Amino acid sequence: MSEPRGRPFAVGNSLGRGRPKGSRNKPNSPGQDLLDTWAEALTRKCISMAGQGNVVALRLCMERISPARRDDSIRISLPKIRKPQDIDKAADKVTQAVARGKITPASGEKVMNILGIRSGFFEPVDAELRLAKLEDEIVADAPPLAA
Repeated sequence: MSEPRGRPFAVGNSLGRGRPKGSRNKPNSPGQDLLDTWAEALTRKCISMAGQGNVVALRLCMERISPARRDDSIRISLPKIRKPQDIDKAADKVTQAVARGKITPASGEKVMNILGIRSGFFEPVDAELRLAKLEDEIVADAPPLAA
């Protein structure tokens, strides 16, 4: 590698804009330039073959025209989660939304997984708070040291 890794832009970029949006990566292979050169002709041929009934060409064209749908966003109001008890309330709301048909069971499962991950963040904090409370109780209950 002749170029150092790291910053791909010239030193002294005072605008601070970084890489322009939509800019492409360098081609991974020399064949990419060749494909770019013939892209229009290949596209026209694929469309022509699809029009003649070629199933593979038809599938390629349709996947470009109408790509497979991604999951829809889930619209459900949950309480703000600031403590472990809030996760229980949120999980209850998700369960009710699934039961009422407001969201699909698959969507409910995804939200519950997110809530499960979120609950993992509270465990160390909760354990630390309980330990501090126990230490305070032990100190309070201990007899004073004789001088």
